[in-house]
Amino acid sequence: MDYLGLVQWPAMVVTVIAAWYVSSRTKTRRSLGFWCFLASNVLWIIWGWHTDAYALILLQLCLAGMNIRGAKKNEAV
Repeated sequence: MDYLGLVQWPAMVVTVIAAWYVSSRTKTRRSLGFWCFLASNVLWIIWGWHTDAYALILLQLCLAGMNIRGAKKNEAV
């Protein structure tokens, strides 16, 4: 069985959970959403590497960079 192929499902679930928490009004939940997004980026990169989906890998790296940039800018405010 191709277990790495199944990584897309937890990646999808973690991404949805991250979006839910990032949209919260509570700073703690938004922070949890940020870390969930980073975890989902890692999961999508693992799956993308396994399936040779290099555009997806680049997308996840870009999204992770934008999330980190946004978190830093949010701390400065």
